[in-house]
Amino acid sequence: MYDYAIVGGGIVGLSTAVALGKRYPNAKVLLLEKEGQWAFHQTGNNSGVIHSGIYYKPGSFKAKFCRDGSRSIVQFCQEHGLEHEICGKVIVATKPAELPLLDNIYQRGLDNGLKVEKISAQAVNEIEPHVRCLAGVRVYSTGIVSYKQVCQKYAEIAASQGADLRLSTRVESCIRTTEGYEIATSRGSFTARFLINCAGLHCDRVAKLAAATPPAKIVPFRGEYYELTPEKRYLVKGLIYPVPNPNFPFLGVHFTRMIDGTVHAGPNAVLSFKREGYRKTDFNLRDFTEVMTYPGFWKLMSKHADQGIQEMIRSLFKAAFVRSLQELIPEVQSADLVPTHAGVRAQALLPDGKLVDDFLIEREHHALHVYNAPSPAATSSLEIGSAIAAQVPDLQTSQIALNS
Repeated sequence: MYDYAIVGGGIVGLSTAVALGKRYPNAKVLLLEKEGQWAFHQTGNNSGVIHSGIYYKPGSFKAKFCRDGSRSIVQFCQEHGLEHEICGKVIVATKPAELPLLDNIYQRGLDNGLKVEKISAQAVNEIEPHVRCLAGVRVYSTGIVSYKQVCQKYAEIAASQGADLRLSTRVESCIRTTEGYEIATSRGSFTARFLINCAGLHCDRVAKLAAATPPAKIVPFRGEYYELTPEKRYLVKGLIYPVPNPNFPFLGVHFTRMIDGTVHAGPNAVLSFKREGYRKTDFNLRDFTEVMTYPGFWKLMSKHADQGIQEMIRSLFKAAFVRSLQELIPEVQSADLVPTHAGVRAQALLPDGKLVDDFLIEREHHALHVYNAPSPAATSSLEIGSAIAAQVPDLQTSQIALNS
């Protein structure tokens, strides 16, 4: 029998395995991942940004974990020789109506204890010569990294600590017993005294398998990107972001120089008709039906119909996507952009139509469920893993019962 079984081999599941190994070195840890490689879904398809935490409500888990995580992930990369760069970023206002929102972003950065600076359009152009704007905020602690490489190192560390890491092992049932859980998978059955659900896009379903009641449903949003052609990469030196809509959880299309030197533009945010739907044509009847019959989705749509329509237009028509990018860099033309990989965000949605805007982790009996951990979860992964390890019982010194 294992002490802890983790479901999900993304960055949160792997960082949790590392944290458990450090906190409870004698514990038997099992990690189950249905894909054949680590970080296959959300983690492996994100923008690779080390976020600063400037956007998040002061005092929230996102704000604290991201601020601390932006330091700990850099230290981790330094310790293990992983390529990374602290390049900073600029957030820019391109319209007069955005200037008060830019001031709010600047103040939030100060409230979150970050090194930020309000700068003029001229100062922005000293950093990013091709940007057109009215003013900007410079954020110094933002960086870039390959989170796939980070996850590979997490897996190596967890294995060296003694964790049993199982790829290509899909959880099919999870039955609560007097001693914990019996977990049936595509590659045999396992027993564990405590279950940790880090299943990302499928976390609500895994919770139900474990007889828990998820407080929210996962609704998948696809983020579609373009990539600047090599001869146009000179247009972007680092990271360029617009002022985000404060009523929408996505940051708007932006430019990101990746750690490999490529420059990605995007993403938009459109409803995916499949939880793992990376292409416009991907469709899964169960996934689609669950969203369409969920009252919270229609309540969300009634509040954000305008933004949703704009996102769909950008998805369907490249010209509309390009126009959004030209608000930041007017020189960008359609021919300068080629499609690149998309990502899917697992967004927890409450029955009343409100998007869960913070990390959401709940403890129940012999289990702990991570119900909402989208961006900046990768930046915050070491902090989230440590927080999870701190919440689970020490099974080496205590006994727990299902009715406790």
